[in-house]
Amino acid sequence: MAPQVAKKDLSTHTLRYAVRLGDDALILGQRLSEWVSCAPFLEEDIALANVALDYIGRARMYYQYAASLSPHHKSEDDFAFLRGERDFENYLINELPRGDFADTIVRQLIVDIYNFHYLSALRHSKDQALAAIADKSHKETRYHLRRSRLWTVRLGDGTEESHQRMQRAIDEIWGYTHELFTQDSLEQLLVEKNIAVDTASLRTQWFTDISATFQEATLTLPDTEWAIHGGRKGYHTEYLGRLLSEMQFLHRSYPGCQW
Repeated sequence: MAPQVAKKDLSTHTLRYAVRLGDDALILGQRLSEWVSCAPFLEEDIALANVALDYIGRARMYYQYAASLSPHHKSEDDFAFLRGERDFENYLINELPRGDFADTIVRQLIVDIYNFHYLSALRHSKDQALAAIADKSHKETRYHLRRSRLWTVRLGDGTEESHQRMQRAIDEIWGYTHELFTQDSLEQLLVEKNIAVDTASLRTQWFTDISATFQEATLTLPDTEWAIHGGRKGYHTEYLGRLLSEMQFLHRSYPGCQW
């Protein structure tokens, strides 16, 4: 009986891990979708909409896999639309307000470099479903990173105003990056099982890559030590509840409708 119990527990942990990854993708996709119809120009409006759709599509894959592991017959809609903010375990950086274009580009550069290395590692997961999602998503992330890097250099090394806006965005967001490389007991257990990614091991390469981009963009790394955590424990900023209220309104108003 012991091996069966252990296998059941592992399935439960993997389910929660998949939901976390879905939360990260869904919340950031929702934030990016807020640029639709109000981006700086038409081409960027379309580009940001496409990136948002990539994230939302990624969230669906993670949620669908989690639903297949659920003993309670959960669906992707249950994970996306029928949970409260304390049930979401996304990183805090993903739920921060859209801000201006500089805020969005800085966040995207941070997340895109992180995702590039994260998904590269997840492609080698022992869990074949997670590996397959990572393989597909990594191809999208390469395009996302190319965009955010080009925009960072263009704005950072652009006009005086664009440079100042980018530097301000970096200084305001930087404290949220530390959470990306902090693991809790769930992730540590799955790392030992070769299912999850050891995020702490990604930090050096991530820092090297982002430092090189900032240097090319004539931007400066912050020297402050403040750091905010809590997303993986269900502790969120004031912004997530508002985002969920808007995102979940239709589904909660018409129970039983499907994504």
